[in-house]
Amino acid sequence: MVEKMELLHITGPKSDIDRVMDVYLSNYDIHFENAAASLGSLSNVRPFVETNLYKDAYRKAGVLWEQMGETPQADGERMKPDEAERLTETVWTLLEEVRVQREELRTERLDLEELMQQIAPFRELDYEFRRLLDFRFIAFRFGRISRDYYQRLERYIHETDHALFYECHSDEDYVWGVYFVPEMYKSEVDAVCMSFHFERIYVPDSFEGTPDFAYRKAEQKLSENRKADAGLAERMRETLEHHRKELAAAYLSLESYCANFDIRKLAVCTKPRDQGAGGDMEHYILYGWMSERDAVRFLKEVEDDPKIHVLLEDASESINATPPTKLRNPKIFAPFQMFVEMYGLPAYNEMDPTIFIALTYTFMFGAMFGDVGQGLCLVAGGFALYALKKVNLAAIIALAGVWSTFFGFMYGSIFGFEELLPAVWMRPMDNIMTTLLIAIGFGMGLILFAMILNIVNAIRAKDLGRVLFSQSGISGIICYGGAVACIALFATGHTLPAAGVLGVLIGLPLVAILLKEPLSNLVEKKAHIFPEGSKVMFFVEALVELFDVVLSYATNSISFVRVGAFALSHAGMMGVVLTLAGYESGSPNWLIVVLGNILVTGLEGLVVGIQVLRLEYYEMFSRFYQGTGKPFVTFFKKKEMGGK
Repeated sequence: MVEKMELLHITGPKSDIDRVMDVYLSNYDIHFENAAASLGSLSNVRPFVETNLYKDAYRKAGVLWEQMGETPQADGERMKPDEAERLTETVWTLLEEVRVQREELRTERLDLEELMQQIAPFRELDYEFRRLLDFRFIAFRFGRISRDYYQRLERYIHETDHALFYECHSDEDYVWGVYFVPEMYKSEVDAVCMSFHFERIYVPDSFEGTPDFAYRKAEQKLSENRKADAGLAERMRETLEHHRKELAAAYLSLESYCANFDIRKLAVCTKPRDQGAGGDMEHYILYGWMSERDAVRFLKEVEDDPKIHVLLEDASESINATPPTKLRNPKIFAPFQMFVEMYGLPAYNEMDPTIFIALTYTFMFGAMFGDVGQGLCLVAGGFALYALKKVNLAAIIALAGVWSTFFGFMYGSIFGFEELLPAVWMRPMDNIMTTLLIAIGFGMGLILFAMILNIVNAIRAKDLGRVLFSQSGISGIICYGGAVACIALFATGHTLPAAGVLGVLIGLPLVAILLKEPLSNLVEKKAHIFPEGSKVMFFVEALVELFDVVLSYATNSISFVRVGAFALSHAGMMGVVLTLAGYESGSPNWLIVVLGNILVTGLEGLVVGIQVLRLEYYEMFSRFYQGTGKPFVTFFKKKEMGGK
């Protein structure tokens, strides 16, 4: 249901706004409106313009707590924002030198790791690298070559007398090494080696000694680097631990200030005209919506506080703001709010269809997917997933599975077997036409009920024309209900009413629907009964719309044939599974039976779920529900009752 809302006018000294938010408002769900939009035309008010001076300090405090890897907990009184900023900057400065040193160590560590990675494959080369750099007539190339091409390179080296390859390391895929060649032949040899996919590796010339000596020296430096970094990290930890309590208070203070800062942008400030003693004080004005229950509790909580003044305004009397919609339903129906929100939240004065869709959706799902065994699987799987992940769709599946189980008993079906259970009601495949006609009749009843809901919503919206003359109003109920009654009489072999009675029951309401706009203007006592423009065009458009109305009555009713069709489809699909498993032979293949049940449950469950939702949206919601509500957006996470 849509919770009843109260609009709160909250005022007090400007300097007291943070205390009010922290001590009182943070305990409630409240939807703030922009006070400047409502009062901006007044000369003695101005927006609550203020710069967030503590944004950077809050960021730094957050970084410090991330380094501690914990969540700050309130302990004692909260600091003032300026004190919190000073403390945060002090601790930040203390750690700045340590951070710089750790960054230098990190850069050095990356360089060492890169050097070790480059020279590791060449550690078996027992020759000082700097002596290689002194060669004047011999060129050398470090690199690797895949094993597929290594044998070709070996043959080439063996056949030529001006190249030498020294293998340093190898694994399953590559061989690492270095080849030497006279300067005059290096271009020729380089080209041949490149054709063999020799990947050249540029070894840095910054190390001394052999590659193995350089690797071990870099390894030693890396170990020293990590020890130094660990020492600096411990120093940071000790500093943070020493200031833990003060940092927690500072962080929570800055967090509260920055969170409240967004609310300041929705407030306005005013100066009283009386500039006498005590009158030269700026006041803030806040507008916010609360549920009626919370508003009563809030008023009681602040009644003895002289610095805060609260005035309640009923939502139906508000002229400055549209009430937001906050849904509140029993827990068993709450998951179905997801379907309502997908279509659109109800307006504040509109009926919440959550319970309606919960009952009709699960009932139709069960009628279309009636099977005891598969229904129980949906119940168990849905509730298990909801218990673990709190997924609303899982709860919907579980509740729909309850009706699937119920209709499974009504149809006498368990995992597709129809000989194990007696049918309490009927087996859909035994009388196909009866199944389809019952589905259409059920749909007609739902459409009539949706029309009643439309009248209720129209009365709430004070739309008299919609109540009387819309296709889903009183005229629509009389017309459609009369047609349904005639069909029922004909189907049961009874005599139809006289033509005059049919004219009154069906013809007269159609005329009222045709003339909906002028008749609505007439009963609402508007100046112009007919819309401006050509009356001929009005009647042409009205006749086309009337034809669409009559057509929608028929198509919407026939759409419900899918309820019966899917009940037949389920029985047919399970019949195919049992046939493939050889059930009639007396010794079925149980693997096929199990896999077939899994496939049918997953595939048909998905399709049925979508088709039922389509019936809800297009055949019923479209008749009574508009879904134009404004969502209730709370600025605070409500705390547990009694806690602050």
